[in-house]
Amino acid sequence: MSNFDWKPLALVPVLALLALPLVGSPSTWLTLTVAGLAMGMIIFVIASGLTLVFGLMDVLNFGHGLFIALGAFVASSVLGLMGDWTGSQQLWRNLVAVFPAMLVAMAVAAAVGLAFERFIVRPVYGQHLKQILITMGGMIIGEEFIKMVWGPAQIPLPLPEALRGSLFVGEAAISKYRLLAVAVGLVVFVALAWTLARTKIGLLIRAGVQDREMVESLGYRIGRLFVGVFVAGSALAGLGGVMWGLFQQNLIPQMGAQVNVLIFIVIIIGGLGSTLGALIGALLVGLMVNYVGFVLPVATQFASIALMVAVLMWRPQGVYPVVKV
Repeated sequence: MSNFDWKPLALVPVLALLALPLVGSPSTWLTLTVAGLAMGMIIFVIASGLTLVFGLMDVLNFGHGLFIALGAFVASSVLGLMGDWTGSQQLWRNLVAVFPAMLVAMAVAAAVGLAFERFIVRPVYGQHLKQILITMGGMIIGEEFIKMVWGPAQIPLPLPEALRGSLFVGEAAISKYRLLAVAVGLVVFVALAWTLARTKIGLLIRAGVQDREMVESLGYRIGRLFVGVFVAGSALAGLGGVMWGLFQQNLIPQMGAQVNVLIFIVIIIGGLGSTLGALIGALLVGLMVNYVGFVLPVATQFASIALMVAVLMWRPQGVYPVVKV
């Protein structure tokens, strides 16, 4: 770890401290900071799936938004069947409803991801332009399927009762759900980092990225492993979709395509394929959008793009680029 580059990690606290004098009120700043970190963690969960797929498989999956939307809509149906649990004032009963909804959403997104890889992505491995076109087409078809099942209109996805409202730290209001989002995001990051760095599967995946022929000559079927990576990435997108849907509290079939822009900004800032880079990029984007939305609302849409440009001027390959040999 002596050669580890710590500079990008400092970007998050530096951005937060720079925003303090612009925001003015410390309590408002704390509220915006927690909201930004929560938004960043949700974006990270969504982006982590695409980071895996691109970084390890070199696949530009522009259809990633389909799994986001699918996860959110599936969760809305599951939560709709658990009204007694989501309407309870007890937090544990709310979580008993939310976590199964997340698991079902991940399972459905993973199953669709398996079919997506087999019939749409597999024929265009190694052909980036065709990957972009065909995966975007797959997402459009998927959105139409969602409209057939759940209808084209916006549908509500209200927070469970005990996750509504805020906790107060002094005068700062901290949303209960945002605290849960930060916790889930941290769990996903730790699980991904541990799996890739400390397990045999992670070692084989990284070795397969570096030299596929050599690993296959040892008897390991890298093709199957990479399909597993794609399915895992789709499942993470489904989980992120649930979290984003609860964050927005309403769903539309095009929600995945709308979030796609933020996801690609995040993985470009992070360095294509880097899990830690995606985390840093997501936190920076979440904080920037919240601070700018408060200080200069008219520039909110431009904030994340400006952030990406600034980071790339400093490090054209992103903050933690994945080096392939």
